[in-house]
Amino acid sequence: MDESDFGNDGKAFICRRGLSEEKPLCDGSHKMTADKDEGTVNRYEDDSPDGERREIAETNYAEE
Repeated sequence: MDESDFGNDGKAFICRRGLSEEKPLCDGSHKMTADKDEGTVNRYEDDSPDGERREIAETNYAEE
């Protein structure tokens, strides 16, 4: 990542649904899954919204 990946607020948004064309950054592709359960994180087979969906139970982050 470099400075161009951050917005004016200094934040970068990471894709957690697996649908972004700009991985690891979010490109808003998750908006097409708006009818899915609120508060869940899903992974789609082949990173396609038409692929089989499975819920991610836990997300672990590397320590800084």
